Amino acid sequence: MARLNDGRRSSRREALVRCFSAGPLRDRPKDRLHESSEDSTNFRNWHRMRSAHFAFILVLSVVVCFNLTVIAQTNIDDVHVAPRDTPKDASDAAKQSLVATTTPGLNTHVRAMKVDVDLVLVPVTITDPMNRLVTGLEKENFQLYEGNAQQQIRSFSSEDAPVSIGVIFDSSGSMASKMDRAKEAVMEFFKTANPQDEFFMITFSDEPEVVSEFTSSVDEIQNKLIYAVPRRRTALLDAIYMGVSKMREAKYPKKALLIISDGGDNHSRYTENEIKAMVKEADVMIYAIGIYDRYASAMEERLGPQLLSDICELSGGRAFTIDNPNDLADVATKIGIELRNQYLLGYRPDKIVRDGKWRKIKVKLLPPKGLPPLKVYARTGYYAPAE
Repeated sequence: MARLNDGRRSSRREALVRCFSAGPLRDRPKDRLHESSEDSTNFRNWHRMRSAHFAFILVLSVVVCFNLTVIAQTNIDDVHVAPRDTPKDASDAAKQSLVATTTPGLNTHVRAMKVDVDLVLVPVTITDPMNRLVTGLEKENFQLYEGNAQQQIRSFSSEDAPVSIGVIFDSSGSMASKMDRAKEAVMEFFKTANPQDEFFMITFSDEPEVVSEFTSSVDEIQNKLIYAVPRRRTALLDAIYMGVSKMREAKYPKKALLIISDGGDNHSRYTENEIKAMVKEADVMIYAIGIYDRYASAMEERLGPQLLSDICELSGGRAFTIDNPNDLADVATKIGIELRNQYLLGYRPDKIVRDGKWRKIKVKLLPPKGLPPLKVYARTGYYAPAE
């Protein structure tokens, strides 16, 4: 075995000697390598050529290995989209928006581009003098104004579209005698839902709390509602703020909040004006069921009905006031049916000015002959885009 190993080492040395001795001067004796200046020059040139060739091969090998390493470490699920031209400054970079694809299963690391088509959608509810819902009207029965300028109604629908709904449930101490009826009202409301609808729920006393994230399961909401216990004070405005903010996660363009409460606010950080400004800016309809005591002693309780009514009207929704908790379920069912029997008007403003200012909207009704005076409920305006 020792002789065999020695033989292998010997053969390697001989092979290396043969490899590196190959060349045009391999047959010349050592004493004749420097006999002439021409031979010396030829040798130096040959040596430079072989050195340069060896260096080129070495660099090429390193580059190939590096590229193979980079390819091996790249994850095909990580897609990065870059602008075609490198932006020269921050302003150029801001102009180059990257669009994120929404194909399921594709993970993209790009910013989503906000698309603004300047289409204003206005949900409209029509009722008769007995507060009954009026359906069956056509596009020709409506006129739409932005400011004093009449707008062309470009889209019209009265179909039952999926809705993103948030329930704002009062669990303050004053709800103790009405809690069971209020919970029953929530479940009756959900019986009018479509399978595609999504819901979340917020309970509030001293402070609001999201007890159920967006879900299509009514049973999940019901299970969470069991743990609502009446206690402490009423942070109604804070709860509305949380509900409107939560709607940013909604997947449907039609969004609504249902508030069930028995009194005015007495423990919120946000003010009434702050909430009204937020509601005007948000595209969320707000409905409320107020269960008020006939003889309220506190000032906030006496102002409660007007507070909810003002907030709901700003959004295009409605506030219902009841004296008897036994009426809660019927009113909740009525709101659920109303949400699914609205008219949806769409228009593009004739003059598009991107100044971020408030635009007043008014919907006028041209009812068919023979109908009594009808009531129109619609959002009062919107904020124009700032850019």
